[in-house]
Amino acid sequence: MVTPAEVDDGIVLIDRAVKTLTRRTPFPVAFGGLEHDGAIHVTSIAGARTRSLTGLIVQPQRGLGGQALIEKRPRLTSDYRTARTITHDYDRAVLGEGITTLFAVPIVTGGRARGMLYCGSWSQTAVGDDVARSAFRIADELAGELRIGEEVARRLAVSAPPPGAPGLDGAAREELRESYAELRSIAATVHDAGIRQRLERLERRLAALSNDEAGHALEVGLSPREIDVLACAALGSTNGAIAKALDLREGTVKSYLASAMSKLDAPTRHAAVATARRAGILP
Repeated sequence: MVTPAEVDDGIVLIDRAVKTLTRRTPFPVAFGGLEHDGAIHVTSIAGARTRSLTGLIVQPQRGLGGQALIEKRPRLTSDYRTARTITHDYDRAVLGEGITTLFAVPIVTGGRARGMLYCGSWSQTAVGDDVARSAFRIADELAGELRIGEEVARRLAVSAPPPGAPGLDGAAREELRESYAELRSIAATVHDAGIRQRLERLERRLAALSNDEAGHALEVGLSPREIDVLACAALGSTNGAIAKALDLREGTVKSYLASAMSKLDAPTRHAAVATARRAGILP
């Protein structure tokens, strides 16, 4: 089930993608939205001269976007008014904005169309390979961000005990630690500042969930990457495995570990992990 927070994050991502489309493609108008209850709910619009597109809801198989939603592939019409291969349920919205060329690109994750991005122009506009690739890249980046959000939510649901539940047993604690390390590696790939801040809050919650002891304050500041490396080391991963998980060089991993050990005044990585756990830095 999609949570309200995930929906809010998705709307933020859609809004960013729509604005990016108007910058990276020759289309002056862009709009889009996520799929909800089987239909596309347009929530973001950029470059429009009217309010015709506001509140647009596109049903499956209806209009250009409805076809793209069902087929899970892009659809293009260079003359929307005369197009015969689509239904014209949304002429009032599209033609009301004066759109002639319309390009619909589905956002596909896990074999499912999660939403739609539209590019439009008020005159006939050629859509060559370069233009199409730019639009596809933006849709793919958005799909990747949505996948990350889903994975984070899944791991949190599995790892976090319900309120009032007794302390974690050994297996649950290890699952939480694995989820924390994975969450750190996922967060490192997210570029949206707002979503990164949300992930950081979730990481702190996960770290606190398994910290049964009263943590002691440490006047030390570990860098995000030092915490990433320590979180993986806490699972018993080798330097090579950590480098692969975090897309780093093995020598870089060693440097981060050495720095973290020095800051934590720990002679070994295991001692560093133990100190970080006592301080509530790691779960």
